[in-house]
Amino acid sequence: MDLDPDLAALRPLGGFFVLRTARSAAGGPARARIDGLPTLAQAYRTEISDDQRDVVTFRVETVEQRLRASEPRVAASIAQQGLAARLWSVALGCAVRYGRLPDLDPRLLHWDTGAGAPDDLWLAAVRPLPGTAEPATLAAVVLHGHLEPLGEALRARYGVAGGLLWGNAGSALAGAARELDRWARAHGRSDVAHRTRTLTAALFAHPRLSATGTRTGPAFRRRSCCLYYRVPGGGVCGDCCFTQPPRSSPRAASG
Repeated sequence: MDLDPDLAALRPLGGFFVLRTARSAAGGPARARIDGLPTLAQAYRTEISDDQRDVVTFRVETVEQRLRASEPRVAASIAQQGLAARLWSVALGCAVRYGRLPDLDPRLLHWDTGAGAPDDLWLAAVRPLPGTAEPATLAAVVLHGHLEPLGEALRARYGVAGGLLWGNAGSALAGAARELDRWARAHGRSDVAHRTRTLTAALFAHPRLSATGTRTGPAFRRRSCCLYYRVPGGGVCGDCCFTQPPRSSPRAASG
């Protein structure tokens, strides 16, 4: 199936998969809105001048305020996992529904850093990448194109451990795959389920993800913690390495 200008095949999959496009915003206030949003390329910059808006800091502070988190690194971790979930969902969704990927270059993706969850992303132009959506292409687009520079920015600003951030990336990929598999089974799409499993298994063989956790079918148990238990009223997530919130050594979960 060819990519359509609205990426309409993603909509039935759920909110984390939807990617609004420039066509969705054609004309009027919506078009002005997307033009006024920063790009992910701006967010990934590690050096910020005095007169330049720090996109990542604004997003982390937004998450920190909404969760009432007292530690910026906790908000940074949760913000990163939320964006990772969106990126994996869009890429994996396109791969299994279209068999192709749009160009998700950080300069084309606009991010509303003040929005709630799931993260609000807009694609400025739908331009198909050459060839079919193979695991190496997804890794190049999401892992190397987005998660590596995002991780560098967060480590530079907040000192979040790399192992934690890659654990978040693995958790986000596993979550996107589970949602796709659930949709495929509910709609009798065994082809989508098979393609999802194949792509996900290949992605988890990547050196960046292979050590992030253990997979048993669609289930995933990570080897690190996203620190959500340190949010007021928070607890451990379903795939956490902990079975209950730790009572001591709060930084033990950072790796």
